[in-house]
Order: sequence, then C-alpha cells, then structure tokens
Amino acid sequence: MEITLDKHSANQASIKIKLTEADYQPKVDAKLKDYAKKVSIKGFRPGKAPVSMVKNIYGTSILVDEINSILGDSLNNYIKEQSFRILGDPLPVEKVEDQIDWKKQKDFDFEYKIGFVENFELPIDENLEAVKYQIQVDDKLVDETIQNLKSQYGESTNPESVEAGDHVYGDVKAKEGDFEHTVSLDLSKITKKLAEKFIGKGKEDVVDFDAKDVKKGQWEEAFGLTEEDAKDLSGALSFTIKNVNRKAEAEMNQEFFDKIFGPDQVKTEEEFIAKVKETLQSSYDRESQVFTEEELKKTLVEKANLELPEDFLKEWLLRANEGKVTEKDVENEFPAYSRQLIWSLISNEIARANDIKAEHADVIEKTKEMIREQFASSGLGSSMEESMDMFVDNYLQGNEGQNYMNMLTSAQNDKVLAYVQEKIKLVEKNLSIDDFKELLEK
Repeated sequence: MEITLDKHSANQASIKIKLTEADYQPKVDAKLKDYAKKVSIKGFRPGKAPVSMVKNIYGTSILVDEINSILGDSLNNYIKEQSFRILGDPLPVEKVEDQIDWKKQKDFDFEYKIGFVENFELPIDENLEAVKYQIQVDDKLVDETIQNLKSQYGESTNPESVEAGDHVYGDVKAKEGDFEHTVSLDLSKITKKLAEKFIGKGKEDVVDFDAKDVKKGQWEEAFGLTEEDAKDLSGALSFTIKNVNRKAEAEMNQEFFDKIFGPDQVKTEEEFIAKVKETLQSSYDRESQVFTEEELKKTLVEKANLELPEDFLKEWLLRANEGKVTEKDVENEFPAYSRQLIWSLISNEIARANDIKAEHADVIEKTKEMIREQFASSGLGSSMEESMDMFVDNYLQGNEGQNYMNMLTSAQNDKVLAYVQEKIKLVEKNLSIDDFKELLEK
C-alpha cells in the first residue's frame, strides 16, 4: 500500500492511496472461506458449497467491503499520525476516467480531499490581556423599573374618553380598498401629533388620519399589525373607537410588594426599592459575565489567528447535509459556523494543554441551572425544585443522547473560560446601562 499527501495550500490537501492485490487479497480470501462455511446455496447443504461458487456469487461484494474497510482504517491511521487537525471528514474525489472495474482490476487508486488546521499553541498567562466588564445599575434605571411595575400591576379601567397613554380598542378601515382590521392601539407608541387626534374622543367616535402619519415600525409596535398586513397601507384611514383601556398606577403598598416579590418578602418602600435594585444588579451581573466571556472569546480567536479551509468546509457541509441544505444556505450560515468552529478548536486546545475536563457532576449542575432559569422565567421557580432530578434525567436522555453531549461541551467551555480569566491579565471596566447598550450596537 502507498499513501501520499499533497498539500494544495496552508489548510487543504489531497490524500492518495494506492492498493495492490497483495494489500487486500489475503483478507478477501479469508472472508470467502468464512462465508462459504455459513452461506446456503440451492443444491448444496448449508456450508458445503464450493468456495469457487461462493466467489462467483459474492466475490465482488466481499471485495468491495474489504477494500472499503482497508481504506477507512488506513485513512484514519494516517491522519492520526499527522501534525495537523482534520476538519470535517475526508471527501472522496470521484473522477469519470477512474471508474472502477471490480471484476478485472487488480490495483486501485483512491483520492480524498481534506481540510485541516496545523497544530497550534496558545499560551494562557499574564501576557494576554482582556477586559472584565461590570454593568452598574443606577438610580435612573431603578426608578424606570419601578414606574413600569406600577403601570403593569395597576388596576385596569374603561373610561368614557381617551387620555394620553391609553390603549384604544377599535376598527381601522381604509377609505378606499378592502383593508379593515380590529386592533388595540397603544397611544404611547405613536407620534404625539397623531395621538392628539384621539384625546377626548369616546366610544363610537371616528378618528380620521392618513397612513403617512404612522411612522416606520409603528404599525407593528403600536397597532399590532403584522408586517405583511401593513406593507401596502396608504391613503386615508379611519379609526372607530370601540373601547378605551387605561391602567391606573399601583400604589406602593404591601399588596403591590407581595405581587412583585412574594408574600412578606419586603415590607417597606425602602426595602422594596433596595430589592428592585438588588434584582436588577443580579440580572445585569449575569449579562456582564456573558458579555465579558464573548469579548474574551474574540480576544482568544484573534490571538490564535487560525485560518479555516473555507472552500473545503462549504463543500463538506453541502455533501454531509445533502438534500437538506442548499449552497445559498451554506453561504448564509457559514460565518456563524466558522466562528463556532474556531472557538471550539481553541477551547479544546486550552482544555488539552491544561488538563481541563468536564465531569458528569458538572453536566448535572449545568443542566439544573438551565432548568431553574426556564422555571424562573415562567414563574414556577422553587415549586419545581423537588422534581429537579426527574427533569434533569429526562432532558439529558433526550435527542438520542445529544443533549448530554451538548451540555458536556458547554460545561467544559465554562471551565475553560474560568481558567483563562484566572490566568490572564483582566482589566476591570465599569459600565453604565447606556454605555453597555452602545457597546452592543457596535
């Protein structure tokens, strides 16, 4: 057997394998003899058919199976010996002029395309610098949050006439054409000029306006229409008021405190404000951590400076998902895929070099954290804690075990990022909410 590597570029190559009769025939002969002992052929007792007859009937399929087996083992072993890390799977190169004649050929030539990155090192020490972000909750955000809570939990009323900030329920109709929709209009989300047309109006009153009075995005955000419904709206419209909805602000009393944080968790206005600030800060602490880690990943990716074999990977993705994705799909999704792949290579290298491993206990705890967050967002929270083990088991056994592997990878990534932050130089930077929003928009 002869195996050769032909590098076309820094990250793409061909592997050529040449098989002679001596490489595969002994295994084929052994397989034929073994098959002859088991096979049933009409006219012969089981296992008594001549090997020559077995070869005539099954020889080609056995030859193909054995050569494929030899190719697979040889290719895998050869790749393991190389200094590079293969990406995806080797892709067979099929040439019309190399069509195989399994009946007559004795020697066989095979070629595979591969994509790879060379082995690399990424020292993790204080020579590497990154930023640790900390979002600071200020009094302005606390005040805005409390105001929103008071509005959200206030008592709903249906007054006779419209005031600023009300929700107006009614029918929007085009003066020309067939357009007609029943909507709930949030007056706080349209222009002040348009909202003033509704002030003082009551049930069954009609407000006339023009489609151009509604700014971009307000059909969806204020009127609740779909983008499809709103795209062709133009000209004169009318709004027939059917009802007016208003929410009075909730009072800062024990009933309000209990609705927000549960019975008797806070008992005074001062305690309530402090609890709101504490809850907001906890939420933004998580956002700070996520943002810090994402920026740290970018720093590590830049430091590693890995170049992927893009053409190969796109072809491999298309072949591996044949019939499920198009070339356009691959092109659109490739930037996100390549970022994740590069990070995966870096994370695995840091884990290997520093003996970082996620254990089963890490997977269990990571899954519990995920489930707790899901329950908390649905308001179920602590009531589900007693059934936590059942939820964890059900999730990790799902998706044919892939959920477990995903959680294992996620837990290891967490450990890698924690290790990196311990070893490198982290410069702390405090951010206001506005500063944070500006960073996200960049």
